Amino acid sequence: MGDFSDYIATLDGAERDAVERVRARAVELVPEAEEGMSYGMAALRYRGSPLVSARVTAHHIGLYPFSPQAVEVVAPDLEGWSLAKGTVRFTPDHPLPDGVLDRLVLLRRDEIDAMRAG
Repeated sequence: MGDFSDYIATLDGAERDAVERVRARAVELVPEAEEGMSYGMAALRYRGSPLVSARVTAHHIGLYPFSPQAVEVVAPDLEGWSLAKGTVRFTPDHPLPDGVLDRLVLLRRDEIDAMRAG
């Protein structure tokens, strides 16, 4: 277990399932990702940089790909979801489509790879 898994273990029901889905998809897509902390949140990290996190709030779940650019790229596919700079908000009843979640994770992975290569 790690920081992100420990955080998920504190959640219940549909919120727990929704955050675990984010973690599981990200690990499947980026198996090198490791659990850790980023910006005070339990997160997955890749090559020493934050990859993705998800946090439950009173009214939604915040998905944080740590990349305003990645959110901008997928924004046209997220009509009906609440977006902010670097954040996508969803609920267990209105989850992100798998394809959008996957693209966010892969876009962020590619950003990290580009930073490390350059």
